[in-house]
Amino acid sequence: MPSVARDRIAETDDYGVAEDRHEDVEGTTIQFVTVREDVDMAPLLRGLPNDRCNCPHWGYVFKGKLIFDLGDREEVYEAGEAFYLTHAHIPRAEPATEYLQFSPAEELQTVSAHMQKNMAAMQSA
Repeated sequence: MPSVARDRIAETDDYGVAEDRHEDVEGTTIQFVTVREDVDMAPLLRGLPNDRCNCPHWGYVFKGKLIFDLGDREEVYEAGEAFYLTHAHIPRAEPATEYLQFSPAEELQTVSAHMQKNMAAMQSA
């Protein structure tokens, strides 16, 4: 069975405010994410259905805090907590947050491509 480790992973994307170390394993994307600054993903999700991430995620928070806007409520996950998120959420994170996340690769790729398109548009504006 394949495995990955934070220091032994296929790809690293550094976005300045966050670093995403990720690898696809048998249809699942495994991500080690480090957030350096306050992050609110809402602007990057605009244009997706309901302007929200529509990919489910399972994960574990090593350090810091993740906040997810689910429309009718917020869910907060802190160091030592595991999480599962369904569709239709907007993530935020505090500085110095580190977490591990598992997502269906194809669904995550669709969301990630849209977010990168929005990021490029914001940088050129």
